[in-house]
Amino acid sequence: MKTSLYKIFFILLISFFVSCKKNEKPGNKTITAVKNEIEYSSNLAIYKYNGYSIVKVLNPWPDANKDFTYILKEKNASVPDSLQKYTQLSVPLKSIVVTSTTNVPFLEMLGVEKSLVGFPHTDYISSVKTRKLIDAGIIKNVGQNERLNIEKLIDLAPEAIVTFGVDNNNPMIANLEKSGLNVIIQADWMEQSPLGKAEWIKLYAALFGKEKEGKKLFDNIVKNYNEALKLVANQKAASTVLYGSMYQNQWFVAKGKSWVAQFMKDAKSNYLWADVEGSGSLGLTFEKILDKAKNAQIWIATGSFKNLKELADSNPHYSQFDAFTTKNIYTFESKFGATGGTIYYELAPSRPDLVLKDYIKIFHPELLVNYNFTFVQKLN
Repeated sequence: MKTSLYKIFFILLISFFVSCKKNEKPGNKTITAVKNEIEYSSNLAIYKYNGYSIVKVLNPWPDANKDFTYILKEKNASVPDSLQKYTQLSVPLKSIVVTSTTNVPFLEMLGVEKSLVGFPHTDYISSVKTRKLIDAGIIKNVGQNERLNIEKLIDLAPEAIVTFGVDNNNPMIANLEKSGLNVIIQADWMEQSPLGKAEWIKLYAALFGKEKEGKKLFDNIVKNYNEALKLVANQKAASTVLYGSMYQNQWFVAKGKSWVAQFMKDAKSNYLWADVEGSGSLGLTFEKILDKAKNAQIWIATGSFKNLKELADSNPHYSQFDAFTTKNIYTFESKFGATGGTIYYELAPSRPDLVLKDYIKIFHPELLVNYNFTFVQKLN
């Protein structure tokens, strides 16, 4: 009797699951919660599911009134109906257009630089490897960021265009979408965390089906960054630091929560404007700068100056700073690619570990005696 009851129960159970299987519609799958693949970035989130990923770009520009969601769909994958309203891209991509030089190192690190078919104002690109592709005609010049050549982009037919907006009014982005082009808004430039900026490699890894490679590359950068932090863990922030230079009658210093200020903090320096709230920069008069930083021991100058003479020729008042007299001035912006692109602007966001070591070499040279600067040049 018990055996018969067990058989009946087993048959009913099998029938129930078969019935559920028949009634299940792939497009109506319930989206279960999964872990965000992103750890450091505050403007990017990636959720990996079976056959597809959900990418969220948050806070894409200052005071943005919306976020962006993209679905990266693998071949033959089923995406729930609730996600059909978002832009879908079939991955891995075979072709892409990016609009910031900061994206180029990510493509190269992942070994997919040959998928880049277009870039605005190609002279800005410094990388030797990618410049060869430009010279060979593989990467086309597609105009400028604010005036992209839509006709050329339509002709190139990239599977995705990664671009950015600066405010809530972005007619160029709207025109690209109206033309049937797949547009991804990025917000790496909004990141203030050094490791947060570098973690955007995971977006490109997801676009090209190289998530494992992207994670390995990023984890190595984190490891190198943390090892550099250990070098200065027991050091005092002794050196007083001036940052910036004059631009159109104002001197712009990095605010205390900015990307630049974070490096100087991590490298154990006494940055004189570290207590200024917010990110970005603050414009001040020359008099206010001189009053506070005349005796600063180190000056991190902004600008592509090659030597002290060039710096002094740009503004004779610079000679009033002690750092000028003692020849203790450095710049990150004086190394260029073959066509004039600034190497620091291109590579630094993806390699914060190298930037931090440069700062440590400036403030605590005894800790990195045999280390050669990657970006920095001392002005003599």
